[in-house]
Amino acid sequence: MSPAQPVGAPLVDGLPPEVAAPAPGARCGAAGPGRADGAARPFSVYLHVPYCRVRCGYCDFNTYTNLHMGQGASAVDYVSTLAAELRTARAAMDDAGLPARRAATVFVGGGTPTMLPPSDLAAMIGLVREAFGLDEGAEVTTEANPDSVDEAGLAALAEAGFTRVSFGMQSAVPHVLRALDRTHEPSRVPLVVDWARRAGLGTSLDLIYGAPGESLEDWERSLEAAVEIGPDHLSAYGLVIEEGTRMWAQVRRGELPMPSDDDEAAKYELADRLLASAGYEWYEISNWALPGHECRHNRAYWQDWDWWGAGPGAHSHLGDVRLWNAKHPLVWAAQALSGRLPVAGHEVIDADSRLLERVMLGIRLREGIALAQLGEPGEVGGDEPGSGAGRAPRRLVPVVGRLVADGLLDGAAALRGRAILTLRGRLMADTVTRALTA
Repeated sequence: MSPAQPVGAPLVDGLPPEVAAPAPGARCGAAGPGRADGAARPFSVYLHVPYCRVRCGYCDFNTYTNLHMGQGASAVDYVSTLAAELRTARAAMDDAGLPARRAATVFVGGGTPTMLPPSDLAAMIGLVREAFGLDEGAEVTTEANPDSVDEAGLAALAEAGFTRVSFGMQSAVPHVLRALDRTHEPSRVPLVVDWARRAGLGTSLDLIYGAPGESLEDWERSLEAAVEIGPDHLSAYGLVIEEGTRMWAQVRRGELPMPSDDDEAAKYELADRLLASAGYEWYEISNWALPGHECRHNRAYWQDWDWWGAGPGAHSHLGDVRLWNAKHPLVWAAQALSGRLPVAGHEVIDADSRLLERVMLGIRLREGIALAQLGEPGEVGGDEPGSGAGRAPRRLVPVVGRLVADGLLDGAAALRGRAILTLRGRLMADTVTRALTA
């Protein structure tokens, strides 16, 4: 993948030319707005709110504790800057000839979006309606910390059109929350979930395992507490200590231990067992849901939808082009308010990268991927009409056989022409991806 625009250079004249729609009657190619079969991709919107009360030691997201950064980048006028970006983005898509598509999902993330008042979050959903439109029955989610909402505010979000709220629970054990720099008390989580339910909102809880000092018993306690609360959806992520974070510096100085792969594997297996016994079904490696409550916006990323990401540092995906916004809120705001797209750069995804992404993302899902899609056009087992769709390409037959023998892929599914991870395979998804794309 080669950046076609240098990082830091705004796209003054609109979207890059690779995003443009193909001529009428032409088949959608690599960079067009549709799939290879000519069908339009569904469309989503991500809105980034960069403010946090406290920056957690493990966090490497684009977040800031300063709510007063300057014109357009401060919390009090943040929504008006988002409005400017969304208007410019819609106009740029029109200029590029992209078909108008209503958003099927909207996700407001951060940061902590609920650092803003409910009226601002409601206004942000209004901006999406104005710029793109919303599908009837669209899924609209906001992230929230348990100590950043109250009952009236959650009711106001539901009234404004939000359908889900995802709470950052992380743990039910006080010393683990302290290790993660979380500011809420465990007793707050069941209370806010109950308020959300009363407002008619779907509920999700985010958990993190592998924090320094967390025992297997601590993790089991957190899982049992989450199950007792009974949200519609649960996410469980192994702690990743990213270079440059405060926690990374503590590990480097020997003040904290690096999470152990064996410890995290044991905790993942425990999560899968306990959640399954409580009626939650895994649908992506790190996500479980009660039947009918999967997060559609999550699936947008794993199933190759298009989306526009608004806000500082947000990423977008149109056709085979990825774009990323200026990261610092002041730079982003200056560009957006001047009527320019605040895009810092873009890249075009080539065929090899597209294959890698198809496998890397698709293999994470419960339904896995069709092995026939991994063949070259015209290859036996490839995905062209009449090429034996449903069978693995010849070159992959021994690879799939080894992965089944090693217990990483489901054997019965492989015979049906699909690569579906076993529980052990979920723990080694990167190994499976490398094998299928080598």
